[in-house]
Parts: sequence; structure tokens; C-alpha cells
Amino acid sequence: MLEPASSRPPEEQVVLAAERRQFLKRRWRGIAEDGTEFGFDLESRLADGGVVFQQDGKDYIVRQLPEVVYEVPFESPAHAALVAWKTGNLHLPAQIFDDRIRVLHDEAMAQLLDREGWAFTEPAVLFQPLKAMAHAV
Repeated sequence: MLEPASSRPPEEQVVLAAERRQFLKRRWRGIAEDGTEFGFDLESRLADGGVVFQQDGKDYIVRQLPEVVYEVPFESPAHAALVAWKTGNLHLPAQIFDDRIRVLHDEAMAQLLDREGWAFTEPAVLFQPLKAMAHAV
């Protein structure tokens, strides 16, 4: 990335939209909204809103596309612990807030929600799950 965010006005920005999974890759290809093709071979991952190219007074920025997730509101601290524990056992990407958890839209999670009878919604959001750290100390 040239910059973490563009300082140019929106009319001077060209968007390269990408699914969340693209941001996890070091090598990938994409096409910006003006048809400009990009190929990435990265040392570090890109971030939503980052400037990847500048040309003719325009910033080319990469934007994460929204995706449908399961969102479960917490009813109490005990409920939050239960939801987090059972969801964690599925080993699915999750994003945790003070009052809710967002989890990857997956059949295993659908079955858990059905079995437990928890209230949930299925919003389309910019999903930014926690980074997995196997055997972190």
C-alpha cells in the first residue's frame, strides 16, 4: 500500500472492490471500476481503504465488499460467554463486540443457531474477524 487511506475527494478515487478473502492473500488479481487491471504480489496484506496506485491525479483504493454474516446479540454476560464458547468450538471466523458477535455465514453456524434457538440477524456488513493465532502465548 502506498498510503493507508486516500486524502483525495471521492471523485478523485477509483475503487478496486474485493471480497474479504482476497485481503488474506499475498498474490491476487483484480479489476478497478474504471477497468484498470491489477496483479498483486505482496509482502504484507492490503487493508480496506488503502491506496494501491496513483495516476493522473487519482488514487486507486482497495475496498472490501460487504458479506452476509450471522449476528447474535448478547442477552447477558452469561449468555455472551455461552454463545462465544459454543461458537468458538466451530472454529469459524468471528468478530466480537460488547453487545453481539458476528460469525461467518456457514451451515455449521446455522445448525447451532437452530439447535440453541438464539435470536440472530443476517446483515450484509464489512466483516473483519479476529486474526487467528494458533498456539499464541
